[in-house]
Amino acid sequence: MSQIAFVSGASGLIGVQLLHQLFKNEAIDWVVSFGRRDLAFKHQKLVQVKVDFEQLEKLNLEDEIRKQNMGGDKQPLLKALNEASTSIIAFCALGTTIKKAGSKENFHRIDHDYVLNFARMTIRLGAKRFLYVSAIGADAQSSIQYNSVKGKVEDGLKRMDFDYVGLFQPSILLGERNESRPGEEIGKVVMKFVTFFGLFSKYKPIYDHQVAKAMVQKALNFKMTGNETISSSEMHKMTK
Repeated sequence: MSQIAFVSGASGLIGVQLLHQLFKNEAIDWVVSFGRRDLAFKHQKLVQVKVDFEQLEKLNLEDEIRKQNMGGDKQPLLKALNEASTSIIAFCALGTTIKKAGSKENFHRIDHDYVLNFARMTIRLGAKRFLYVSAIGADAQSSIQYNSVKGKVEDGLKRMDFDYVGLFQPSILLGERNESRPGEEIGKVVMKFVTFFGLFSKYKPIYDHQVAKAMVQKALNFKMTGNETISSSEMHKMTK
């Protein structure tokens, strides 16, 4: 049985680490990345598909792959996409900040609409398992927009027809970002100090590769079904 991973948000902090985890896992045969821009690296498992997240319902994945199949190396993937025994697992690490998005409206479009659009597309293409990078404090009723949007996405995913939905709620993320976030850097220092003394342990900062590793572990545990929320503390325990 072939196993294919669909990934969105692959250029981000967790997304990059997620690709590395999928590349080295022998259970995954192909990794299809969906993004607005090409990634800066290549791998024999990786197929990149450029998309408009506002029009994913129009995407013909097989046509896009055929355009890259000039040498015939993508033929096994095309065959696998049409086999009933193939397992497709979707991973979503899409996300931004209000500052980077430029407005609350743009932030909502990217962190909410694009995520749910991607989820609907993966169902149409045969995905049965969906794993999403949410955030600690996600709550649809929160007065904080960031937490509210994440919570609304979680609620939307729970209502979709997946066999399994994994909602990962990391605390402050550690890792090498492309852009500087001064407020987050201060938060990292403060929370490292506080958690050192055993206070607020659930807010202990977590590395990007730990989140990615936990996501792949859960994705390949086919005994797990239904909706599951994975806390930052649990991810720490899973990746010791």
